[in-house]
Amino acid sequence: MAVTVAQVAVDARYRVLSLLCCVAAIAYIQRAAMGVPAGEIAHGLGSSDLARDMGYVQSAWYAGYALLQLPSGWLADRLGSRITVLILAALWSLLTMVAAGSTSIFVLASVWGLMGAAQAGVFPCATKAIGATFPQSERARASGMLAAGMTIGAAVAPMITSLALEALMPASQATGVERWRLLLVAYALPGFAWVLLFWFMVPNALLPVSPLGSAPDPVDWSRMFRSIDLLLLCAQQFFRAAAMVFFVTWFPVFLQEVRGVTALHSGMLATGAGIGGVLGSLLGGFASDWLLARTGNRRLSRQGIACAGMASCSILILLSHLIADTTLSTMVIGVGAFCATFGGVSGYTVAIDLGGRHVATVFSTMNMCGNIGAALFPVTAGWLVSYTGNWNVIIFLFAAIMAVDAVCWAILNPKAPLFGDNHDSC
Repeated sequence: MAVTVAQVAVDARYRVLSLLCCVAAIAYIQRAAMGVPAGEIAHGLGSSDLARDMGYVQSAWYAGYALLQLPSGWLADRLGSRITVLILAALWSLLTMVAAGSTSIFVLASVWGLMGAAQAGVFPCATKAIGATFPQSERARASGMLAAGMTIGAAVAPMITSLALEALMPASQATGVERWRLLLVAYALPGFAWVLLFWFMVPNALLPVSPLGSAPDPVDWSRMFRSIDLLLLCAQQFFRAAAMVFFVTWFPVFLQEVRGVTALHSGMLATGAGIGGVLGSLLGGFASDWLLARTGNRRLSRQGIACAGMASCSILILLSHLIADTTLSTMVIGVGAFCATFGGVSGYTVAIDLGGRHVATVFSTMNMCGNIGAALFPVTAGWLVSYTGNWNVIIFLFAAIMAVDAVCWAILNPKAPLFGDNHDSC
C-alpha cells in the first residue's frame, strides 16, 4: 500500500532525492558525450560537414527524447516511478555502449536517438517521486536540487569528457580503437551501477509498483490540451530547453571555433560556465520556497523569479559577445546560465502543482515540448552556421529565444491543479 507524503520520513525522502539527483547528473553526462569530441566523431565516420552532420546526431537524441515523453510519463503513472526509472536507466546505459560501435553518421544518429528515447522517462519519474515524498512547501527546493543534479552533470560533462579523452589516448593508440568509442563504453558503466544502487536503497514500499489499470482515473486529454496554463507552461519549456541545450551541444565547439581554444581548454571553460547553472538551480529552489513562505504569493515566488531570470540571461548572453577576453566572456555566459537556471526551477515546481495526481503525465507533456525545442536547436544552429559561415549567430539565436521565454513566464498564471492535488499514489 502506498504511503502518504506525511508518512514519508525526512531521511527517506532525501535518500530518494539524492539518488534522483545522482541519476540526473549521470544522464546529463551521458547525453553530453558528443559535445567535446564532435570533430573527432565526424572525421572518424567520414563526415564532410561537421556542423550539419553532428547537428543531425544531436537533434536525433532530442527528437527521441521528445517523442517518448508522453509514453514514459504514462508508464510512470501506471507502473510507478521506481520500476519505470530502473528499466529505463538500464536501457539507456546499454544504448550508450551500443553507440560506440556506430559505423556511420546515420547509424550513430539512429542509436543516439534511441538512447534519447530511453532517457525520456528520467524526469517524469523524478518529479512524480518528489510529488509523492515532499510536501508542497518543500517542492521547489527539492526540484531545485534535482535540477542542480542535472546542471552538475551538464557543467562537469565537458571537463570530464576532455580529461577522459586525454586519459584514453594511450589505450586508443594501443588498441587502434578511436578514443571517442572507448569514451562511450566508459560512460555507460555509471548508469548500470546506479540501477543496482537504487534497486537496493529505495524499497517498493516507498515508491510502490502500481498494477496496470490501477490509476485513480484516466487522463482527460481534452482538458489538458484546452488548458491555457498548460499551453504556456509547455511554451516556456520549449524556448528555455531550446536555448539551454546550447551548453551540452555546441558550446565547446563554439569556443573552439570563435575563441580559438583547444578541445581540452573548451571543456574547461564550458564547465566553468556550467557551474553558474548549478548554483542557479540550487539557490533558485530555496529562494522560491523562501519567497513563498514570506509573501504567500505563488505567482511572485514561482513565475516572477522565472521571468526575471530568463530576461537577465538574454541580456547577459548578448553582453558576452561584446567582450574580447575569452575567460571574461565565458564568465558572463556563466552568470547568464545562473540566471536561467535560478528561474528555471519554477518549471518543475509549477508542473508538479498543476499536474496533481497525474503529475508525471503533465510534466512529460511539458518536457516533450521542451525537447522538441531542444531537438530543433542543434540542427537549426548548425544550419545557420553552415549557411552564414559565422559561429556567432548561435549567441544571437540563444538570446532571442530566452527573451521570448521571459514573455511566456510573464503571462503564465495557473491557479489550480488540472487533476486535483493528490500525490499520495506515486
